[in-house]
Amino acid sequence: MSRGFVKEDDAQTPPIVPPRAALPPGSPNYVTPTGLELLRTELVGLEAERAAAEADRDNDTDRTHRLSLLNGRLALLTERIASAKVVDPRTQPPGEVRFGATVTLRTLSGGKAGFERKFTIVGVDEASVAAGKVGFVAPLARAIIGARLGAQVVVSLGGQAETVEIAALSY
Repeated sequence: MSRGFVKEDDAQTPPIVPPRAALPPGSPNYVTPTGLELLRTELVGLEAERAAAEADRDNDTDRTHRLSLLNGRLALLTERIASAKVVDPRTQPPGEVRFGATVTLRTLSGGKAGFERKFTIVGVDEASVAAGKVGFVAPLARAIIGARLGAQVVVSLGGQAETVEIAALSY
């Protein structure tokens, strides 16, 4: 059939499902207990949203598109939950930076000397710069994991190398 006889609206393209936060290939999906709870809460919300979309019979085209998108998001979320490896921060070594640590870095050189930044190392789905949570796969987190309290570490921030000190560490 010629494209001249088909309305553009009739050409259905599958919805683009937004990907979840990236995990490097072969990297375990570490999560904190709080992070796993957030994923489960998100799952409940998406399931409720899908149930509402299934019940909505007003516009079948919109409903089908919405259900495809929700089913894609649910599949990705279910896969992420299934691969989760829960790490309780309280079981980590107290004097060493590990997953779940809340760290305060003090700049010694290469940046504004004395500047402090505080963040918690969490799973990729829980990461939020605004909330002070950095994913364990982030370059900053990878640079300091394994360092001990009081250690000096060189990190690359914004393309500039800084020497920082692990000024405080807690779980």
